[in-house]
Amino acid sequence: MFWKLTNQEFAASVYERNRRAQKAIVTAGGVPGILAYLGEKPVGWIAVEQRSAYPRLARSRILKPIDDEPVWSITCFFTRREFCGQGITVLLLRAAIEHVKKRRGRILEGYPIDSKTDRLPAASAYVGVAQAFRKAGFREVARGSAARPIFRHVVEA
Repeated sequence: MFWKLTNQEFAASVYERNRRAQKAIVTAGGVPGILAYLGEKPVGWIAVEQRSAYPRLARSRILKPIDDEPVWSITCFFTRREFCGQGITVLLLRAAIEHVKKRRGRILEGYPIDSKTDRLPAASAYVGVAQAFRKAGFREVARGSAARPIFRHVVEA
């Protein structure tokens, strides 16, 4: 919910309130992202919606829109600890491409961390890492800061 709330709203929120807000979106028929399963066990998550669903992006100096094209945005990931380093993020990125394609979206964007180290704390890596975006076929199109590139994938019709 971080990308959907103002700083003040997010600071006032607690885990349970955010959980209820996300559930309300799904109950109303929204699709805020994709879950990855291994058998019956959920192992990962990617948040992907139209950029307009994420007001915080509109206010960001370093992640501001690079053009007027309608864009879908990837804002966060989660992978269960025991599945980290097994390519779940790349699989989720590929699933996001298919998800956007089915909804007739044309451009999918992500805002990962581009780090010089292989291991990032979860508090930093929740937006994904540049290497995973590259492996999934995204290309860097802008860079608002040294560590925060904007990656895009143009969805084939």
